[in-house]
Amino acid sequence: MRPDATTRPDDRAPIDHLVIVGNGMAAHRLVATLCSKPRPPRRITVIGEEVSAAYNRILLSPWLAGEMERGALRLPEHTPTTGNRTRIETRLGERIIDIDRDTRRITTARGATLDYDRLVLATGSRSAMPPVPGVALGGVHGFRDLGDAEILAEAARHGGRAVVIGGGLLGLEAAEGLRKRGMRVRVIQRSAHLMNRQLDATAAGLLRGELEARGLEIITDAHLSELEDNGRGRVRAVHLADGTRLAADHVVIATGIAPNVEPGRTAGLECDRAIRVDEQMTTSDPAIHALGECCQFGSSTFGLVEPIWQQAEVLAARLAGEDTPGYRDRPTATKLKISGVALYAFGPIEATPDHDVLTYHDPEQGEYRRLLLRDGRVDGAVLYGDTAMGPWLFARSQDGTHFGAARRALLLGQADTETLLDDASADAPATTSATDTIDQEAA
Repeated sequence: MRPDATTRPDDRAPIDHLVIVGNGMAAHRLVATLCSKPRPPRRITVIGEEVSAAYNRILLSPWLAGEMERGALRLPEHTPTTGNRTRIETRLGERIIDIDRDTRRITTARGATLDYDRLVLATGSRSAMPPVPGVALGGVHGFRDLGDAEILAEAARHGGRAVVIGGGLLGLEAAEGLRKRGMRVRVIQRSAHLMNRQLDATAAGLLRGELEARGLEIITDAHLSELEDNGRGRVRAVHLADGTRLAADHVVIATGIAPNVEPGRTAGLECDRAIRVDEQMTTSDPAIHALGECCQFGSSTFGLVEPIWQQAEVLAARLAGEDTPGYRDRPTATKLKISGVALYAFGPIEATPDHDVLTYHDPEQGEYRRLLLRDGRVDGAVLYGDTAMGPWLFARSQDGTHFGAARRALLLGQADTETLLDDASADAPATTSATDTIDQEAA
């Protein structure tokens, strides 16, 4: 007799059958990590709604821009380590329609049923569509998966005019990809500058200048009002709240993501914006876990790779019967994936009265660095142009390095800073002003 949902699984007992719903990067990482464990599940079944094999979604933007071949997107096949006899089955183009928690059984749209000992929901997310008239018209697209990218690439083959709604990471990557494929592209951004969640006004201005020089048209402080029907069910124009009308053959919505929470909610799991999990990536049902963009830990949901990789490590350890301290929210850094544009940012954007602000700006070289320090430690950074120092700064922010007298050298580079840090005097209190600026134009 199979255990029912009231029976808590024995975390130390080997798992006979693990079912994973979703075949994206989170699921692929989880299976790859389990393949390296000494005591993985005996059998793993992965069910993916997409018909394609697992692929690297991070590379969709450069693929759309024509910078790589389609085959480069594919993720490697899973290879269990020596002695690992896990049987792995992947079912593509299949969608689950029911989770029976009492019998621990799922049903797919094809009528197939699978029993599970543990179930992982890794259903990802979709583009969030704004509640405006015309959003369901033909020619209105998201940009979230390979299907979206293939549709946009085919649309761009015919040229024409595209409007991208959203000037964040995803919107700019989609816009540049379409431009490189030959479309005339406008970007509509609600806030006063691009990537307002990651960049200050100066860095955003440099980014805008670079993108406009390439041929993108960018409109900020703009609010979408409606999408105009051409009378045959397709979009033909974008209307803004100020009355501006922009002709459009295609519209890309890149204003955020919506977690695919429906399978968990339908099954009666505790959900908020996404499926709630604890530090072991376990839902309100102890036999069901959630991972990646469909899950919510505390008040946080996820769209970047780094925290999802951490979640996969925690869950793999849990499923393999290993001790794990559990998942913890950690700061992450942002990098832009547009060819020829180097950008790296982390931490707060706005300076507070207790921040020291260090700024380096070389307009001629297109380089800009702004660091926020609190009590001699790096709290946030925006780097544009030369970003080589970014990962080192992020690591020093995480380990709480106190820069002392090396504070000023942070504007000059990593090597100069490390030289001063090696000096015992680096522990002395800083004596420079609260705001330092190196302006190469003025110099």
